[in-house]
Amino acid sequence: MADINFKIEVSEEIRNKVPEFAGVAIYATVKNSEFSKELWDAIGRFTEEYRNIYTTDSIKDMQAIKATREAYKRCGKDPSRYRPSSEALCRRILKGMPLYQIDTLVDLINLVSIKFGYSIGGFDADKLSGDRFVLGVGEKDEPYEGIGRGILNIEGMPVYRDSLGGFGTPTSDNERTKINLGTTHLLTIINGYDGNGNLSEAADYMVRLLKEYAHSSDEVILYF
Repeated sequence: MADINFKIEVSEEIRNKVPEFAGVAIYATVKNSEFSKELWDAIGRFTEEYRNIYTTDSIKDMQAIKATREAYKRCGKDPSRYRPSSEALCRRILKGMPLYQIDTLVDLINLVSIKFGYSIGGFDADKLSGDRFVLGVGEKDEPYEGIGRGILNIEGMPVYRDSLGGFGTPTSDNERTKINLGTTHLLTIINGYDGNGNLSEAADYMVRLLKEYAHSSDEVILYF
């Protein structure tokens, strides 16, 4: 295992509003690719099974999604207007629409998110600034460019910040730190607004997918 030279902290503001929060970060050296047929076949099989279990109404009662929506409300954000990414992905496939195909790293992160209901941030670790990342609450007029969304209003939304500002929220990660085909060092953060729950299972599954489809090595798992 490699050593990591950063730490992740949860602000007092989040601790006070969502005291049950728990998170797990996974850092790994990876090789990204434009498309993995084997992964996409696995995603296809899983989404078919998923559609036999859930509906767009019932996913609101999934513990991880329900807890994330509640966290938004406590922090001051409307989760129906600014949906957490996990809920948005689940709703998409339950409407019979195909999952977005981006690249292998993003695709497998999305699979873990749908399977467990967690909103998961995926970042190119080499684009992060500093060695201290803090989960706080977005402020009024705080600058933030969501991936494919343009300027995003993150006031009242949980947000991870590095020394340059916000880089990850449950609704959208930031353009500045997004994954691309040249990403070789990955940081993913699984957000458990319902507490520890299935975090360890989700982390183990993530690592398994990274090894199988992204040739990962030097994985480090950090609970916080």
